[in-house]
Amino acid sequence: MADQSSRYISNLTRDTYALILAGGKGSRLHELTNWRAKPALYFGGKFRIIDFPLSNCVNSGIRRIGVVTQYKSHSLIRHLVRGWGHFKKELGESVEILPASQRFSDSWYEGTADAVFQNIDIIRDELPKYVMILSGDHIYRMDYGDMLAKHKESGAKMTVSCMSVPLEEAAGAFGVMSVDENYRINGFEEKPASPTPLPNDPTRCLASMGNYVFDTEFLFEQLRVDSENMGSQRDFGKDIIPSIIADHPVYAYPFEQSGGDNAYWRDVGTIDSFWEANMEMVAPVPQLNLYDRKWPIWTYQEQLPPAKFVWEDHDRRGEAINSVVSGGCIISGSTLRSSICFSNVRVHSYGLIEDAVILPDVEIKRHCKLKKVIIDRGCVIPEGTTIGYDHEQDRARGFRVSEKGVVLVTREMLGQPVGGLSKPRKHD
Repeated sequence: MADQSSRYISNLTRDTYALILAGGKGSRLHELTNWRAKPALYFGGKFRIIDFPLSNCVNSGIRRIGVVTQYKSHSLIRHLVRGWGHFKKELGESVEILPASQRFSDSWYEGTADAVFQNIDIIRDELPKYVMILSGDHIYRMDYGDMLAKHKESGAKMTVSCMSVPLEEAAGAFGVMSVDENYRINGFEEKPASPTPLPNDPTRCLASMGNYVFDTEFLFEQLRVDSENMGSQRDFGKDIIPSIIADHPVYAYPFEQSGGDNAYWRDVGTIDSFWEANMEMVAPVPQLNLYDRKWPIWTYQEQLPPAKFVWEDHDRRGEAINSVVSGGCIISGSTLRSSICFSNVRVHSYGLIEDAVILPDVEIKRHCKLKKVIIDRGCVIPEGTTIGYDHEQDRARGFRVSEKGVVLVTREMLGQPVGGLSKPRKHD
């Protein structure tokens, strides 16, 4: 029999509607988001970024979910339909896709607050006591039930999840808040150039994770007021939160309370941070444990054969060391070291692949040497190619080299067509 605490939280999650904001461009990822929205970007060998907030909802007991889409959303919508379309509305569960419908104006979504405002009628039909608004472009695991419980117990009208981050990381990137001893928010700045440091640590600040809980009617009223403000940018961080903290109880919820020492959150908004977060997955015991059966990450993946490693001659051996290799991959007579291969990757013989993030359907021909690279989906790396050893040469060939020396390679950079994927050849 469930204890009273778990029953209490399950009642809260059942009374909650989650709205995931998944329309972001992810412009700092450059060519990786030329053809897809950031939440649709691949991560961790077989997942997409959107799978993490969706899985957090399901694992937390929140099963009424809307996903707001906008920017280049085709691959995102296709993934949601295939992987998350099995929910049964008649059982009180659903994952609904909410593109800008222009019900309240002739505009597309103009900001995070406007994205919610344009879907008020859909939320109202669900009759929730609480609305949880979630960012769709971060990698993390979080039990939202704990945050809902804190929201109710504090008497808050709005609760903002937050975490302590270095000042240089937050500057120009995150909303930054100050709080009193009870974590009531008394100051908020959206992406300040000079963030306000924590009182007990001048090197860090309290940053918003972009996840909010609202009492439903309070949210509706604030959105209505904001819609009538002609000077508003229709954004929670820029407009809503600063306008309400003086007159209404708005509290911060430290993310560390949800996960303790195992709390994991990554903003994979740059080439470097995307590469680094994927590289963390190849550690013997990664901080984000994708093998935890108590908190599974759900996704869609086609049925694929097992990964395969072939040839064991004196001069070629198919092997992967400290690496993640997904279904459908064939590693043929080459060495992978500290790398992550997504589905259906083919690596031919006599190659050395190190510190690489290789997205689905890539083919790497013979005698290639790749180091500290991201290879975008569908690329065919020509025989004898060397990437990552000479950055001047990499740039001269049209590849993007990040601030920390990660080389991004896409089909366009290789002069290969974007519309179709080449058919991998036999594993030689």
